[in-house]
Amino acid sequence: QYGDIDSATRLFTSTANKSNYIYTAMFKGLISNNMVEKVFDLLDEMEIKPDSFTLAILFNACAELANDRAIKIGRKLLDEMPENYRNDNAVLNSAMHMLMKFGDIQSAERIFRLNKKKDIITYNAIIKGYVGNKMFEKALDLFEQIHLNLDNVTYIIVFNACAGLANDRAIKIGRKLLDEMPENYRNDNAVLNSAMHMLMKLDLKRVDLGYVGNKMLEKALDLFEQIHLNLDNVTYIIVFNACAGLANDRAIKIGRKLLDEMPENYRNDNAVLNSAMHMLMKFGDIQGAERIFRLNKKKDIITYNAIMNGYNLNDESSKCFKILDGMSHEGIVPNETTWNILIGACSQIGMIHRCEYIIDQIPLDTQNKRQIQNSLIDMWGKCGSVEKAQIAFKSIDDRDTVTYNTMINAFGLNGMGSEAIHVYKQMPNDLRDEVSHICVLNACSHSGLLHEARNIFDEITFKTEKIITTMIDCLSRLFLFDEAQKLIDNYEKTNKPYLIMYMSLLSGARNNRNRHVSEKVYDRMKYLFPNEKQHLVSGAVLVSNIYSSFGEDQLATTFRSNQIKQLRTNATKGLSWTQINDEIVQFTAHDNSHPQASEIDSEIDRMTSELIQHGYKFDSSWITRKIKDGETIQSVLCGHSEKKAIALNFIQRPVPKFIQIAKNLRVCGDCHEFTKLIAKIRQCDIIVRDANRIHHFYPNGQCSCQDHF
Repeated sequence: QYGDIDSATRLFTSTANKSNYIYTAMFKGLISNNMVEKVFDLLDEMEIKPDSFTLAILFNACAELANDRAIKIGRKLLDEMPENYRNDNAVLNSAMHMLMKFGDIQSAERIFRLNKKKDIITYNAIIKGYVGNKMFEKALDLFEQIHLNLDNVTYIIVFNACAGLANDRAIKIGRKLLDEMPENYRNDNAVLNSAMHMLMKLDLKRVDLGYVGNKMLEKALDLFEQIHLNLDNVTYIIVFNACAGLANDRAIKIGRKLLDEMPENYRNDNAVLNSAMHMLMKFGDIQGAERIFRLNKKKDIITYNAIMNGYNLNDESSKCFKILDGMSHEGIVPNETTWNILIGACSQIGMIHRCEYIIDQIPLDTQNKRQIQNSLIDMWGKCGSVEKAQIAFKSIDDRDTVTYNTMINAFGLNGMGSEAIHVYKQMPNDLRDEVSHICVLNACSHSGLLHEARNIFDEITFKTEKIITTMIDCLSRLFLFDEAQKLIDNYEKTNKPYLIMYMSLLSGARNNRNRHVSEKVYDRMKYLFPNEKQHLVSGAVLVSNIYSSFGEDQLATTFRSNQIKQLRTNATKGLSWTQINDEIVQFTAHDNSHPQASEIDSEIDRMTSELIQHGYKFDSSWITRKIKDGETIQSVLCGHSEKKAIALNFIQRPVPKFIQIAKNLRVCGDCHEFTKLIAKIRQCDIIVRDANRIHHFYPNGQCSCQDHF
């Protein structure tokens, strides 16, 4: 126990009649001091038969070493084990653990099945074995069969299984387990660390950790601040990850201080640097993360994945492709995680040609993995290629919840509500989750399918906050404000008000030019959510748009500027981007930074002349700021970023018959009408993906959204 092996050995040797108790004590001491081979040497000299306690210790020794000698000894002990020990739980649990460490899953499962007195330790042993052998699905299958009280070890093992799997099922089980975990385990350091590890893995997949998850991370920082010892690399990794998971003011302060004061020797530790980089990306400090990346002289695949994942988190996905080029130059081979991140980057950018470029590089065996296939459905859906999303969907035999949800969402984004409903109805009931209901209701909302939405909503047994919000959005888009308000009132009888419900209502009121509803909703939002400044600014812009639509431009300008001044927050800057000759080109409103800026403006003038000849009139109600001296309604609206991006495409030679634009905000009504008409005049297909949906503008002058935007 004190590490004095020599004295223990002398005492053991001098004992004449050695009992099993003495052997067991000696074996335990050797194992705890990492001298397992010595255990086997003493076993060879042992003249008495091992009892149940000794056997359990010996099985653990064999599991610890798991080399050829250990496997041979372990199997011999198990084969020769007396019949009366085959009903001893402690012995059987140790034997199972040993076999799992040998990789002999079938033999371990046989012992488990034959055990008639299974306790929680028995379940822990077999589940831990599955996790150790990376059989995470099996681990969760067995966990869901447990009808015993869980102990701290169970929580640790199952959290590790969820972290290892990190798919839709694991997220659901892990979060439920964490939510329902008794209070006494929330102060157990080992349980806390496992829960944190799971939360970090889910966080990397951009999963909402929820209140309990964040409480666990806060607890981790509480524990860290109590440490008065020298920190090791594991501590740095855990705390950086906890700070990344929270990314609030406290976490940012602790994380930056820890990084600034980190000793020089840890600045060459890849695992520490990767965690620090991920943390900075979660803080939005892209330059800080890039600095660590550049200074790292021992970059591995995890380093490259971490920086690319960070770019996706911060909406700078186009940088991922330069990192991929750097990997190729350094001879680093992308793994499945790399491709998943790059597919995510393509999804964010939303350009079909860029997606095709990446797909051509992914090995076929990787493309056939379900997680990658699910990501591909999502990617094709978000870049407007529903046909390719369907091909990916149909190629999957063992469809899971994510497979169905992504296909439903792909149809919904592209205005194909009926097709989304069809897939939803095909989906087995046991696979449907909250996301399934949200996706199909959202699809109905974007296609104006009110009757279908009501039927689906009524059939949902447990209506969550987000499900109700999606139904409110559907009603608001069809100007059924009383029915939408009734849903909000019923929800608030037992719950706190939810901001997004009011934003959906306000957005519908703007589209309906309903002054009374919009003013009432905005005033209510200011009262209920005084600290949600960014959303309130967006709301103020919507209300001012309504004033403009009635020709009250001065009132609109005064209201908007007063609200922005009161809230001390600016409206989000609009961005649009397109792909020209393999390069992603980005525009802001009135952006003249492009080398061909004068040609772009000339093309906008030409398009405007053509549109006016076809009866087009600029809609001033979509102007969201005061018109400056020297500006006109036309000059302000022609400066919108998506019009700049469309013009850039039209000055290319040959002139394209297919144009693709993506933007970070909703398309305004004026740009929507402009794009419909120019697609008809120029006889080309134009896809515009905005913050809410994908618009397919056809040469016949129609849009796939049927003006439900």
